[in-house]
Amino acid sequence: MTQVKVERQILALQAIKQAFGSEAGEDNINLFVEHHLEELPPGYWQQHLGSENPEPASIVGLLQLRSSWGEQDIEYFDFTLPDEVTDYVASHDLNRLLDKPGSEAG
Repeated sequence: MTQVKVERQILALQAIKQAFGSEAGEDNINLFVEHHLEELPPGYWQQHLGSENPEPASIVGLLQLRSSWGEQDIEYFDFTLPDEVTDYVASHDLNRLLDKPGSEAG
């Protein structure tokens, strides 16, 4: 993985974490967390987070890169939960973040 791709992956994950719990995350990470809290068995959460009823924010900390795609595979980043327990992803279009006025990245 190139340094640029690693840096962009980190930016995308940070953006998802910042969106969690806000209106910006409403149709993405908030829905992803809510769905998986309801659908996955308590044993999964116990194994990964040490609690059968974890705080929603802790689930965001479990996200792992599933794939990246777009031009040179560095435009869109899809994150999911460990152990292939879901086909769902929390996705981020990094170009939206980098195109914002005042952005230092890019």
